[in-house]
Amino acid sequence: MKKYVAVLMAVMMVAALFTGCAPAAPAAAPAETPAAPAAKAVAIAMVTDVGGVNDQSFNQSAWEGLQKAQKDLSIKASYLESKQEADYAANLSTLTDQKPDLIWGIGFMMANAVADAAKNNPDQKYAIIDNSYGDKTPKNVLGVTFKAQESSFLVGYIAGKMTKTNKVGFLGGMDFPIIQNFEYGFKAGVKAANPNCVVLSQYAGSFADAAKGKSIGEKMYLDGADIIFHAAGATGNGMIEAAKEKGKFAIGVDKDQNSLAPDNVITSAMKRVDNAIYAVSKDMKDGKFAGGTTVSYGLAEGGVDIAPTSDKHVPKDVLDQVQQLKDKIIKGEIKVPATKDEFASFKF
Repeated sequence: MKKYVAVLMAVMMVAALFTGCAPAAPAAAPAETPAAPAAKAVAIAMVTDVGGVNDQSFNQSAWEGLQKAQKDLSIKASYLESKQEADYAANLSTLTDQKPDLIWGIGFMMANAVADAAKNNPDQKYAIIDNSYGDKTPKNVLGVTFKAQESSFLVGYIAGKMTKTNKVGFLGGMDFPIIQNFEYGFKAGVKAANPNCVVLSQYAGSFADAAKGKSIGEKMYLDGADIIFHAAGATGNGMIEAAKEKGKFAIGVDKDQNSLAPDNVITSAMKRVDNAIYAVSKDMKDGKFAGGTTVSYGLAEGGVDIAPTSDKHVPKDVLDQVQQLKDKIIKGEIKVPATKDEFASFKF
């Protein structure tokens, strides 16, 4: 009996020993907090007009503004290039199918196509450069315009001061109000600087015909103009080529075009489409969109100016006078004419 009890106690002691050494059941793993989904990049696309994205003018400036927004603001930028007017609606439709946050139409020539796209796609946001629909602006469209007459006035003043022949020229792309703003602002500046100076003026009927621009430029130089200002997109590049060949002066537009002819382009009437595109892109990133309205950029808003390379050819005393004129325009002391009627009554 004693032997049986001893064996039983030994078995119980061994069982207790093994039970005490058994590993504890693993604790339940803490629940993982799911990672927040990455914020979707704001997508902004643009459709060029027929000048194309490398027009050395406002289409290129627009794309540069969008590229800067992509770099600084991490938006997703893209574009479609139009080769002819028939491409506008098709390109807008293609981009609309991709559903970006905003689609730009670059240039007033796209006004009808943008309006139609906005009407047919009320949930898609659009914006357009150089056009205002006034009180009929669709709620899903933002218009952006520029006081191009202000920078044109300043380069006109430079032309009036620098001409040796008392004859200068203006080359317009198409005879529309937006281009007339350039013409009459330029003429007013010439008049303010040199009332005796004659301004030759001609429209090419195109923004994409460099050959015609060159032909018009050659004729104006032959007729005695020694400085020509263009507001003609890629057509104006032909005029600048004529200036190079004939050793004459030219005035660029939209971008600083001195690089096209460093010895001939004395200044440019810059229209900061890039700044406008960037500002609207930032608003989109911040969740803002002023649809149904038009914003206008002038000297006061940093939307227009003369080229920074102007000091290469324009005398310092003339640039000092230009700065004084700029200050007066910003203060409202000079109202630059933008139309034929306003120019007719302009007094300086």
